[in-house]
Amino acid sequence: MDGSRHWPSASDAGWTLPDADVMEGSRGCPWPSGLPKPFVPGERTERRDATEHRRRILEVARRLFAERGVDAVSMHQIAMAAGIGQGTLYRRYAHKGELCMDLLSERHQQFVEEIATQYAATATSPALERLDGVLAHFVAFLEEQGALLGPVAVIDKRDWQCNEADNFRRFSFQHAPFYLWMHELFAGLFAEAVRQGELPPLDIDFTTDAVLATLHPMFYRLQRQERGFSPERILQGLRRLFIDGVKTVHGATELAEANEKATV
Repeated sequence: MDGSRHWPSASDAGWTLPDADVMEGSRGCPWPSGLPKPFVPGERTERRDATEHRRRILEVARRLFAERGVDAVSMHQIAMAAGIGQGTLYRRYAHKGELCMDLLSERHQQFVEEIATQYAATATSPALERLDGVLAHFVAFLEEQGALLGPVAVIDKRDWQCNEADNFRRFSFQHAPFYLWMHELFAGLFAEAVRQGELPPLDIDFTTDAVLATLHPMFYRLQRQERGFSPERILQGLRRLFIDGVKTVHGATELAEANEKATV
């Protein structure tokens, strides 16, 4: 079963695909075959002074977060350091979670380019081997961005208690363009593994959802901060579940078929 239902793409979420027929990475290389095309946010329509304020706010926030830690920096401190009024800051970002989302969106685009570089370097490798590389890269990304993910994770937790009209709804991790892009990426790798005979037929949508559920920022923070798991332990667990585990199922199926033939 390959999961034939339509899953929303990043374009459905309001991101647009560049018009170029051949995508070019940051180093001028063609976009790797089989890798979902990167989606970029639609251009902001804002005044020049608003754009300058946003850039200044993000620059200052990035510096203060690096110096003191995200939790130790208040919105008031960011406004003071940026040389703007608190009203100006709050018109742009209602709370620190929104600001962190903007910082993360920049890092997401870099992550996509890094995956493209990795894809190009492993173009002839088995799909499960490339899946392993993506998992390792994603865990490293979550670890690197852990501090910024804190306020965002709190927003997403509140989202569960809000109705569709609530403003927090737009921050749902599962509806973020980056999540949708990752869903396309993992689903494509699982589908390729099935086509190449590395895996038996499986429910690709369910398996992809399961992978991304374990990579949810809130779940990662739970395992790191409350369970005390190391990034290496988390990665090994992911490998056991979604690489060794599915390969074991495949191997068990082949063994059963071989035993059946031997008894005929």
